[in-house]
Amino acid sequence: MGIRTPIAVLLAAGALAAPAAAAAQHSTGTPGQIAWVRRAATNFLAAELQGNGAGGVLDAPLRADVGRRTCTQRWNARLAAMLRDPAERSALRADRRAAASAVVHVSGDHATIALPTALLGGASRFHWTEMCWMLQD
Repeated sequence: MGIRTPIAVLLAAGALAAPAAAAAQHSTGTPGQIAWVRRAATNFLAAELQGNGAGGVLDAPLRADVGRRTCTQRWNARLAAMLRDPAERSALRADRRAAASAVVHVSGDHATIALPTALLGGASRFHWTEMCWMLQD
């Protein structure tokens, strides 16, 4: 499935696990932080759906040139392949719909967002840098 891999979902069983499971369903962080992470994920997904490799919110190391190809060139190629696959397009749309209400956990300058399909590298992790939340591998 390329750069997008399913998020593993763990279901807690038993009465003792119920309080922990309920707590995991609520976002942590300030309302502003949670909104920023949701907005960053939504912006990233919108750029992906438009095939716009330059429109994502990527952490600086992910934007570096590799093998004489710019970040935008690499992402445009990946996105073109992804968008040709109906399952990938469907996953992107599902993530975009889910981002507005997804559970977000913020700890310091790192955050995660629970989306149906991970954005990058098996997880949806963001890092506070350059005055915004940026997707990080």
